Amino acid sequence: VSGKGKGKGANRGKAASSKQVSRSQRAGLQFPVGRISRFLKQGKYAERVGAGAPVYLAAVLEYLAAELLELAGNAAKDNKKTRIIPRHIQLAVRNDDELNKLLADTTIAEGGVLPHINTNLVPSKKKAAGASQDV
Repeated sequence: VSGKGKGKGANRGKAASSKQVSRSQRAGLQFPVGRISRFLKQGKYAERVGAGAPVYLAAVLEYLAAELLELAGNAAKDNKKTRIIPRHIQLAVRNDDELNKLLADTTIAEGGVLPHINTNLVPSKKKAAGASQDV
């Protein structure tokens, strides 16, 4: 006799109409724990994958995404825009020390570069003032 069916003890310990609760909901996350678990298993990163590994990885990925989106949103607001474009992501990443270190070897398409002019190339005030007086 299998443990399934409507016999005695069926649904023992559970409410009559219990709904399924995803692992993401249990962990209080937005990122999909089940999908990450499947990717970890299919990717053959290890022979076995523990129950906590995909939850932890989902939490880390969600944190990084939230951090990046917040900084990129701030960059968009600084440029008086309501939508985040790759340029805003680039500015967010390169102006944050930790994200810049994490994404140091990453190229963001259509991101451009940080505005920077070498001080040697900027005309100095002394030379500009002297040149105008000589004329």
